[in-house]
Amino acid sequence: MRHIRAIASIASGDSASAAFGFRYFAEKDPEAGALVDPGGRLWSRGELATAIRRMTGAFIAAGLCEGDVIGIVSPSCAELVIAYMAALEAGLVIVPINWHLVDEEISFVLDDSEARAVVVHASLAKRMLETIERRPRIALRICIGDAAGFVSLRDFLAAHAGAPIEAPRTGRLMAYTSATTGRPKGVLPVGGNANESLARIVDASAALGIFPEDDNVHLCASMLYHSAPLRGVEHALHMGHLVVLCGRWQPELHLRLIDAYRVTTTFMVPTMFVRLLKLPAEVRGRYSTSSLRFVVHGGAPCPPEIKRRMIDWWGNVVWEAYGATEASGTIVSAEEWLARPGTVGRPMPGSDIKVLDESGRELPPLEVGLVYILPHTGEDFVYKGDPEKTRAGRRGRYVTAGDLGYLDEAGYLFLRGRRSDLIISAGMNIYAAEIEMVLMQHPAVADCAVLPEPHPLLGEVPKAFVQAETGVEAGAALTAELLRYLGAHLSAAKIPKRFAYVERLPRDPSGKLYKRLLEPSEEPREGCARSEHSSQGAQR
Repeated sequence: MRHIRAIASIASGDSASAAFGFRYFAEKDPEAGALVDPGGRLWSRGELATAIRRMTGAFIAAGLCEGDVIGIVSPSCAELVIAYMAALEAGLVIVPINWHLVDEEISFVLDDSEARAVVVHASLAKRMLETIERRPRIALRICIGDAAGFVSLRDFLAAHAGAPIEAPRTGRLMAYTSATTGRPKGVLPVGGNANESLARIVDASAALGIFPEDDNVHLCASMLYHSAPLRGVEHALHMGHLVVLCGRWQPELHLRLIDAYRVTTTFMVPTMFVRLLKLPAEVRGRYSTSSLRFVVHGGAPCPPEIKRRMIDWWGNVVWEAYGATEASGTIVSAEEWLARPGTVGRPMPGSDIKVLDESGRELPPLEVGLVYILPHTGEDFVYKGDPEKTRAGRRGRYVTAGDLGYLDEAGYLFLRGRRSDLIISAGMNIYAAEIEMVLMQHPAVADCAVLPEPHPLLGEVPKAFVQAETGVEAGAALTAELLRYLGAHLSAAKIPKRFAYVERLPRDPSGKLYKRLLEPSEEPREGCARSEHSSQGAQR
C-alpha cells in the first residue's frame, strides 16, 4: 500500500522532493538523530550540520577551488561522511579510494585523478601513509587522527576557522571503477544539475515507498569507498533519515543493528546473504527484522536459491537493483522476481533500458546483446582522461558498462554476464554467469568464478575457480561430484573443462571479483593458492 500511495502522489504532481536536503532537516529539528558512527556515538542533525559547515569553510579557506579533486582514504566513520558532505558543499570533486588496495594501486588513483588534497585515516598502514604523503601533486594532506607528514583534522579546522559559505556549491563524486580486469577509470558526472538530480532521486525513492523522514533508519552495511553505499548515506541524510554506519561487517552484528535501531532500509550484496543464512537458527531468531521496509541488493549476481531463502526469512521487502558506477538501471520487487526468477527488473523511475547489438540496432525480446542504460538522474559522465572509452560506451544518451542481457516480452531485464566474460566455444556463446549460478547452488561450493581459457580446437572453453566450503576436501572427488551436478543442469559445452581450487577468491568487501588475479599469467596472492584438476580426468 505504501508503494501504491507513493506512485499516486507523484503522479498527481505532489513531489516528495518539495522540501528536502540535510540543511533543511537540520534546521527543522536540530536535536533529531542524524548519524550513528561505528563506535555507537549518536550525532544529532545540528552537530553534524555544524561539523559539515565548519569543514566546508576550512576547505575553501585552505585554498581549494571549485572543481579541485580531493581523495578520501579511510574506513567508514563519521569524519569520512563529514569530509564527503563538506567537499560537496565546497564544490570539490571527491574520489573515495578503497583502503584495501595496495600502495601502488592507491597511488595510481591519486595520480590519475590529479588530486590536490587528500583525507586519510591514521589507522592505515605506515607504508601506505608514507606512499600517499609522497605524492607530488597533493598540496593539502589531512589525517583523521595523527600521522607523520599530515596535518590532523583537529589542527586543520583550527587553522582555517572562518565563516562558512552560506550558499553551498555543487561538488561531484568521481568514483573509480572496480578494476576487476585492468586499470580503474574515474567516472566523472558531467552536465545536468546536481540539485535537480538529487530531487529526482528523492522522488524515485518515494515512488518505491521510501519517504523523507517517516521514521526511516538507513543501515550502511558496506564500505563507504564504494559509490552505491556512499551515495546511499548521502541520499538518506538529504531525506532526513537516521544513518547507522556498520564499520567492519559481521553477520550477527548486522542483525543486532537492525534490531537495536529499528532499521528500515539497507543496501547489501549477495555474499552478505550467504553469511547471514549460515548463522545458526537460534542466532537468527534472536533478533527482530520486522522494521525492515526496503532491503536492496546488488553489486553481483545472487544465486536464486539464496534469494528465495532471504525472501522466506525477511518477506517481500527484499528488492534487487542493477546498475554500474556509470549509471543506475533497473529495480525489481520480491513479488516480481518470484514471478520471473532471475530477472533484475524493469527500469527504475526516470530511467530506460535498451538491448543493442554491436552495430547499435535495438534487439527484439529474448535476444542477447549489450545492455544500455538511460541515467535516471539526467546526468551524463565521462571517463577521466579517456575520451575514446567515453565515446565507445554510449549510444546517444544511453550508456553501457559492458553487460550482456536480454529483455523479455514484458520489458524485464535478464543478465548474462559481462561482454568481457563471454566465452565463445566452437562458435557458441557461453555466459560465465550462468555456470556460476549453477555452481553456487551446490552445498560444497562457498564461492566460484568462471573464466574463459584458450583451447587449440574450440577457441575458448570455461574454466572454474572454486572455493570449497569449510571442511570440504578440494580434489578429484569434489571435481567428479561437481561435474555430475553440472551435467544435470547444463549442456555439455557449458561444463568447465578444468577446475582450480582456491583458498578464497579475491573479492573486495562489496563482492566484486578481481578476475585479473585469477588469470593464468598472474601469480595468485597470499590466500589464493590453487590446485587444478582436469574435468576429463575426473570423469574417467
